[in-house]
Amino acid sequence: AKQVKKEALTNRKDVLAGYPDAENVASWAKEPMNWAVSSEFITGADGGKLDPAGSATRAQTAAILCRYLDDNATGDASKDNPRNQDCTKESELLVVSFGTSFNDNRAATIKAIEDDMEKAFPGYDVRRGFTANIIIEHIYRRDGERINDVKEALDQAVKNGVKNLLVQPTHLMNGYEYGDLRNLLEKKYAGKFESIKIGAPLLTSDDDFAKVAKAMVDVAADAVKDDKTAVCWMGHGTSADSHSIYARMQQVLKDAGNVNHFIGTVEAAPLAEDVVKMVKEAGYEKVILRPMMIVAGDHANNDMADENDPESWYSVFTSAGLEVVECQINGLGEIKAIRDLLADHAKAAVDLKDVGIISQP
Repeated sequence: AKQVKKEALTNRKDVLAGYPDAENVASWAKEPMNWAVSSEFITGADGGKLDPAGSATRAQTAAILCRYLDDNATGDASKDNPRNQDCTKESELLVVSFGTSFNDNRAATIKAIEDDMEKAFPGYDVRRGFTANIIIEHIYRRDGERINDVKEALDQAVKNGVKNLLVQPTHLMNGYEYGDLRNLLEKKYAGKFESIKIGAPLLTSDDDFAKVAKAMVDVAADAVKDDKTAVCWMGHGTSADSHSIYARMQQVLKDAGNVNHFIGTVEAAPLAEDVVKMVKEAGYEKVILRPMMIVAGDHANNDMADENDPESWYSVFTSAGLEVVECQINGLGEIKAIRDLLADHAKAAVDLKDVGIISQP
């Protein structure tokens, strides 16, 4: 523990028990072994066993160290603020995000959004809730930073006697997560606060699309040096009907004359190969890659910018003969205009019963 600057190597979930020879791990080593396995630094030997009494080869030891170093190369967690303190006011603004384990970008995006919300709502305690428990566990295991999931944050608000709850998601769209959030509030917490209001996702109205499109174009403008360079945005994608926001944004960009901007996604069409085809057919030779996501986390760093992954956007574009001028690892949450728009949505929040957006099934 001292070597990795921790008081103890612990994890809140028992992952060790999933291995057939877990009982062979010495009692004194169970907690740190569970931590190492949970962190995926140790992935098991042949047959899915840990082989705790065996010896690690030089290659296995090197792999473990490399995984540890990679996991700890995302920045300083102390620059973040988990915002899990007890509330002292009657009104709370709960900012709900998917989350990211990339420390630097979490501070530059999610924390920046929350900080701006605090300035915009001086009469509220601003608190945080993540929807991705796997990320919450990852951060706690690696950095010792405890971030509440949405239910924990809501239960704490009830315990603290909060009367007026305002919930603002940082979600891009009205997808499954937004629907799950609304359903949770409606079914489990409707009678526990005097009022519950919820703000709309980032891309909801025509005005939202216009403002976000302008912000996207402005932030990438300085990197475009000639008329042979395209800006390609990588969205997440979803199987929900809300996936249509990507095609809609593409049209908004085109209608505004920004024909050198192209949008694709990781999990649904248009994929990287589709975007490559569009870029080449339009006569562009160079590209700038940038995530169309609130945070620049795992997808931006790995699915987009990893030069060693043959399936990353960088590799797909390069293999197609296009020059990748730059991979900009910056989330939309770093853009002030985006943060201002989310604050405007929070100010325009309405009671749950009055929300016009229909939750996804």
